Amino acid sequence: MRIIGIDPGYAIVGYGVLDYVKGRFSVVEYGAITTHKDTVFEKRLCEIYEDYCYLLDKHKPDALSMERLYFNTNRTTAIDVAQARGIIAMATAQRDIEINEYTPLQVKQAVVGYGRAVKKQVQDMTRRILNLDSVPKPDDTADALALAICHAHTGSSLLSSINKMNAKG
Repeated sequence: MRIIGIDPGYAIVGYGVLDYVKGRFSVVEYGAITTHKDTVFEKRLCEIYEDYCYLLDKHKPDALSMERLYFNTNRTTAIDVAQARGIIAMATAQRDIEINEYTPLQVKQAVVGYGRAVKKQVQDMTRRILNLDSVPKPDDTADALALAICHAHTGSSLLSSINKMNAKG
């Protein structure tokens, strides 16, 4: 299974593409889509869309794993992130790729085994699981890889598949 993990944003969109076969990970590519703060917001969304479409067409993932949006103290930022997230979801749906959402708690549980793990613990465990020399930068990239690992560990499990089939009827 090829999974693209996305940490959505409008200044930085972290991404990580992993292959997960027979319980083993292979890193395909990771990085960040970035937009400049002086660019008009709508143009930033266009840049995200175009760069993300390029990644989808290049890597042809089977599934997207993306952080579920939640509102914290800054609602204006959350609304802008939601718009960028919508662009990502739309491009994914246009290609009929499965979309999966996970909360930070689920990611921490799947990667570290502890839902209250701190960011450094998640990043270090991501590095270890993927056998990387260092934690990927920026943090959004490491988060995206953790999201892909989360989906491999939870979303692709036999139990998850059975639950999805039962939900469909």
